Amino acid sequence: MAISSIGIGSGLPLEELLENLRTSENQSLALIQSRADTVESRLSAYGTIKSSVEVLKNASDAMAKADTFGALKTSATGDAYTGTATNKAVAGIYNIAVKQLATSQSLRTSALTPTTQLAEGKVNIEIKLNGSATKTITLDKADTTLEGIVKAVNGDSSLGISATLINIGGEPPQSHLMFTAKRTGMDAAVQTIKVTKSDDGTPSYLDAIIGFESTNATNPLTESAAKNATIEINGIPITSQTNTVKDAIEGVTLTLTKTHADLGNGVYATDALTVSRDDSVTSKAVNAFVSAYNTLQGIIKTLSSYNVDAQKGSALTGDSLTRNIQNQIREALNVAGSSGAVRSLSQMGITTDVKDGTLKVDSTKLSAALKDNMVDVQNLFAGENGISKKLGATADVFIKSGGLISSASDSMTSSLKDLNKQYAATFDRIDAKMEVYRKQFSAMDSMVAQMNSVSSYLTQQLSMLGNLNEK
Repeated sequence: MAISSIGIGSGLPLEELLENLRTSENQSLALIQSRADTVESRLSAYGTIKSSVEVLKNASDAMAKADTFGALKTSATGDAYTGTATNKAVAGIYNIAVKQLATSQSLRTSALTPTTQLAEGKVNIEIKLNGSATKTITLDKADTTLEGIVKAVNGDSSLGISATLINIGGEPPQSHLMFTAKRTGMDAAVQTIKVTKSDDGTPSYLDAIIGFESTNATNPLTESAAKNATIEINGIPITSQTNTVKDAIEGVTLTLTKTHADLGNGVYATDALTVSRDDSVTSKAVNAFVSAYNTLQGIIKTLSSYNVDAQKGSALTGDSLTRNIQNQIREALNVAGSSGAVRSLSQMGITTDVKDGTLKVDSTKLSAALKDNMVDVQNLFAGENGISKKLGATADVFIKSGGLISSASDSMTSSLKDLNKQYAATFDRIDAKMEVYRKQFSAMDSMVAQMNSVSSYLTQQLSMLGNLNEK
C-alpha cells in the first residue's frame, strides 16, 4: 500500500528504519523461497532423469526387436533397379532382367475447343476400371465442355483416373482432353466410359467424343495402353502391376527404374542383386544402447554430485531414489547367457569403466562377436531372461505412470503448492504488519513535529523575556 514518506516532520530517519524492518521481516520470505527453489530444482532434476531412463529403455527395447539382428543389405551391379531386404530374405545372388516397366493407361480425345458445350442436356458419365465397380458422375449441359469434364473428373477421387487438357494452340484455341489412370498396370486401366442422357438413358452425343470400350478397336479416344512390369529372376518370369515388386524374392523389394537391353530372341541383359548380412544395423543398435546408458550415468552424476571446494551440493545430492535408480539400472546389465560362446557383455566387447561406471565398446571385439556369434548376442539381449526384458522391467518401476519417480514428483508438486500458499500468506502478513508500523511511525512523526514546534515556540518566548530583562 502506497503511503507518503515519513520522517519529514520530525527529522528522524523513520523511512530508513521502516525499510530495515521490512528487510528483517522479508527474511522469512527468503527462507520460503529458498525451500521452493530447492523443491523446483529437485522436481526438474527428476524430470531429466526420467527422460534419460525412457531413452535408455527405448534403446533397450530396440535390442529386443527381430529386425535388429540378422539384418540384410542389398547391392546391384547396375542401375535398372534398386533393392531393399528385410530379415526374412535369404542371403544370395540373384540375376535379374527388367524387360518392361509398368505404365499407366492414357486416353485422349481429338482436338476440340475447350469451352464448347458437347451435350444437348444433362448427362451421366459412367466410368468403369478393370475389376472395379462402375462410378457415375452427372453433368449439367453447361458443364459438358472439356473444361467442365476436367473439373468434374478431378473432383471425384474415387474414379481412379485424372483428367487434364493438352493445349495445342490454333484459332480458336484447341485442346486434347486426356484421361490418365492413377495407378500403373493393366488392372488399373479404364474398361469403359459411357455417356448417356440423364432423362432417358439413351446415348448422348458426348459419347461419340469420350466414349471408350477396351474391346472396341474404333473408339473415339486414342489409347496409350497400360502395361504391367515384367522381369525375370534367374530366368523365372515375374509380372507386376507396379514398378515396385515385393516378395518376388521373399523379404526383398525391388524398385524398377529402367529396362535392360534386349539382346534378341527374347534374351535380355541382367544385373546381379547380392543380398548379404548387414551387421552394422546390430552394431549401431548396440552403440546407441551404450550411449543411452552412459548419458544416464552422466546425468545422475551431475545431479547428485557435491562440490567440495564450494561446499555446495547439486539438486539431488544424497537423494536415495537417485541412488536406487543408478544401482538398479546397473544391476539389470548383470545378465549371463545360458549357452553359447557369448554369454556376457564383456565377451562381446562391452566393459565397465571402474572409474565412472560408464560402458566402453571394443569395436573389433564387437564386430567379431556379431560375425561369428550373432545368435548368442541376440539371446543375451532379446532372450526370455535377457538384458532388454530385465532392464525394461526395472525402468518401468521408476518411469511408468504411478511409478517411483512419478510418486516423488507428485509429492514435490504438492509441497511446492503449499510453499506458494505459505509465501503468499507470509507476504500479506508482512504487508499488514508494515502498514501498522507505518501508521505508528506516521503518528510519532506528527507528535515529534508538534513537540518540536512547541519547543521552538517556548525557546523563542524565553529568548524574548531575556531581552526584556536586560533592558
